[in-house]
Order: sequence, then structure tokens, then C-alpha cells
Amino acid sequence: MEIKKRSGSTEVFMPEKVVVSAVKCGCPYNTAREIASSLSSRTEAVMESTEIRKYVLSELRSKGQSSAADSWESYDKEKKK
Repeated sequence: MEIKKRSGSTEVFMPEKVVVSAVKCGCPYNTAREIASSLSSRTEAVMESTEIRKYVLSELRSKGQSSAADSWESYDKEKKK
């Protein structure tokens, strides 16, 4: 799968990036791996980075990791305006 970034460029999906970002926001490692794995198994050839963000945030909240999702959103608002 490829990721279409906000800038319009594309890159190969790297599940490790999702894991690292989620763990840095306070998500347990195993939960972060589950989310990244579920993204890896999707069949889309290309996904927008915003779609991935929405998916990860939704998964974090559904797995009881609302504080990690809030931290992720806070970081995005602060750093990725």
C-alpha cells in the first residue's frame, strides 16, 4: 500500500511509523501493533494520510485509549497546521 501525503507526494506504508507514533502518545505497544497490523491488512492500493489518521484515532478510542488519541490530535494541531 502507498500513502498519499498532505503535500501530494507518496511513500510506501510503513506500519512501524504508526506504532511509534501511537506509543509516543501513550498507547501500549501491543495495542499500537494491533492497529498497525489491521492497517497493513487493508486492500487499498493508496490511502490518504488523513484517512490513516482518522482510522488510527478511531481505533485508539475504540480500544479504550482516548488519552492517547487526544495526545495524537493535540500534536497534529500544534505541529502539522
